[in-house]
Amino acid sequence: MNGNPNRRMALIALAVVSLDQATKFLVLRWLGPTQERVVIDGFFKFVQWGNTGAAWSLFRDRNDLLAVVSILALLALFLWRRHFYIQSVLGQISLGLIFGGIAGNLIDRLHHHQVIDFLRFYLYRRGGAELGFPAFNIADSAICVGVGLLILLSWKQEHEITNGRAASKPASVP
Repeated sequence: MNGNPNRRMALIALAVVSLDQATKFLVLRWLGPTQERVVIDGFFKFVQWGNTGAAWSLFRDRNDLLAVVSILALLALFLWRRHFYIQSVLGQISLGLIFGGIAGNLIDRLHHHQVIDFLRFYLYRRGGAELGFPAFNIADSAICVGVGLLILLSWKQEHEITNGRAASKPASVP
């Protein structure tokens, strides 16, 4: 990958959006809205769930508002990206993942009027009811991993300051 931070972030974001949209396309073609495909019984299955809200269906039926919030988040992250450790490759990767994840779900909101979730991890409870993590998608995973990396980078910088080492300042990017 090229050493240009903006280019690296854009390539990672493009890869995330491409993978996210390709997997959602396959799910929409492979599964009907009420169908599921069990991969590991009692643990993992593919589903096709539409989510008009945010994580865990918070703000359900607020798809238009959440699309606007997504656009504003992308714009804000782009404008203030130099404050997010982009001097490091790990910082560039984290922002690329976040940009790609937000963009992938935004495409769903604009095209399908809901986010398509399809990965479902669960366990059986007594009586056969499922206890599970909410269904999610590649874009959701990219956002979570990207945010986790930013938290680790922040912790590392704070740790270096606490131990008397000079922490690197955010790079200036046009």
